[in-house]
Amino acid sequence: MINYPFSLKDNVNKNINNKNKGMFLEDVINNTNEYYRLNNIALIYKKPTPIQIVKLSTDKKYIEKAFFKEKSTTDYNGIYKGKYIDFEAKECTSTTSFPLKNIKEYQLNHLTKVNDFQGIGFIIFYFTKIEKFYLLYINEINDYIKNNSKRSSIPLTYFKEKNHEITLNLNFRIDYLKEIDKIIS
Repeated sequence: MINYPFSLKDNVNKNINNKNKGMFLEDVINNTNEYYRLNNIALIYKKPTPIQIVKLSTDKKYIEKAFFKEKSTTDYNGIYKGKYIDFEAKECTSTTSFPLKNIKEYQLNHLTKVNDFQGIGFIIFYFTKIEKFYLLYINEINDYIKNNSKRSSIPLTYFKEKNHEITLNLNFRIDYLKEIDKIIS
């Protein structure tokens, strides 16, 4: 683990609030995916959220009013070593657990379907206060929910037990494909 001479959340994403919550993780993943594309490692993109434009400005240069057409499924998808991957990115401020209410049922269903079709579905979690990144595969998440139906969160100990911690490098990338390599090699 690299000990940074600064706090990641204080120096990179100074203004975390409800408006831009999750942007640090998204920026890191986008930076990582760009690196993967530029180096011909993988082709992974952020999925756009489908919107219906209701009103354009009079000069038609910007959208004045729009609404979401449908629920988006997950944040990212692409291909790596011939395998389809699909994943969600989630942040939380807790130091002990991740609240399950922050994962939507349609996201779990979608990632489960990805797995059913032999793709790789997972979620990357970022615990902002302890500055740790973890990856959990959808089958691990589903198993946890099935076996712990009375819990409303996934404890940090479960993330540690599954041993899919991802470290942030000095170029603000997280090489999550190292974890994927462990299951496809």
